[in-house]
This record gives sequence, structure tokens and C-alpha cells, in this order.
Amino acid sequence: MEPVTLTTQRLLLRPLEPSDAEAVFLACQDPDIQRWTGIPSPYERQHAEYFLRQLVPEGRQKQTMFHFAVEPRSGGPLLASVNVHNHTGTWEIGYWTAREHRGHGYATEGVLAIARWAFTTLGVHRLEWRAEAGNEGSRIVAEKAGFVFEGVLRAAMMNHGTWRDVWIGALLPSDLEPSPAS
Repeated sequence: MEPVTLTTQRLLLRPLEPSDAEAVFLACQDPDIQRWTGIPSPYERQHAEYFLRQLVPEGRQKQTMFHFAVEPRSGGPLLASVNVHNHTGTWEIGYWTAREHRGHGYATEGVLAIARWAFTTLGVHRLEWRAEAGNEGSRIVAEKAGFVFEGVLRAAMMNHGTWRDVWIGALLPSDLEPSPAS
């Protein structure tokens, strides 16, 4: 599948690429991103480079993982990253927002754009959100995007060497309002 660019009222979502290594590296220095996601901790420049040069293109080529950089539509810094990935036969959403850009709705807007794309282009029939129990920031974004909370999966995620409980929710195509004009 060829790389895809998506737009919303305020945002441009484009495929992450190797030239994003510095921005991804800097964003992932945030202790909250390291705490709540499965990225290595400490997060080193080599991790960002490997992720962008190996994992992102490989996922797109295999059509199992699509990562997008979220930027202002008018140009500017990396605000967030959103992705959809096939996790053991189920499509799941993932995201983080750079610390200095939190609280502006960028992650929610990006999640909605990628969800619509996944439903219409990939033919996804159900999109899951999973986060370690206690990750209130992730839960707020998921709920604002329309994900319906479904419960807790006990000891379902290995994060930094410890089995953790996981919140799970889902979004169906019928949960979305019609897309506003871009």
C-alpha cells in the first residue's frame, strides 16, 4: 500500500519517516510516554532510528501497522503520533502526544481521522483501544473519540517487565458521526 496522508480541520497526518527521528526521540524523553507505552526506557536515539527505518516501513509493507506523524495543517512541529496495528487478528489504535502539546485535542482529532481511514480503507470492522489501567490521559482521548469502555483485562500487558491490568474499549464504524468536510 502506498503511503497515505490524511487531513482534518487543523491537522495533517502523514506517514512517519526516518527524518522524524529527532522529533520522535525528543518527544519520547517524556517520562509519561516511557511509563505508559511499551517503548524502551531509557529511550535512546538508536531506538527512534530503528523504529522509523525498520519497524514503520515494514509494518506498512506487510499492511499490519500504519504510523502517522500528527502536525499542524499549516506546518509546524510534531504534535503527536497515531497508529493502527493488527494485534493477533484484531486492529488496535495507539497514540501519544508530545508533552508540550497536550490538552489541545490533537490526539483525539488524529485518532478520529485514522479510525475513519481504517474503517473505510482497511475494511476494519472493530477498532480496539487498550491502555494500562490507570492511564487516565489515554482513556480521556479514547472516550472523546467515541470508544466505548468494555472493561479490564487482568494481567494482560507486559510493560517494563511487569504484567499489568489493561483497560479495553472499542469503536465501531456505527459509533462515528459523519466526517466533517476537510
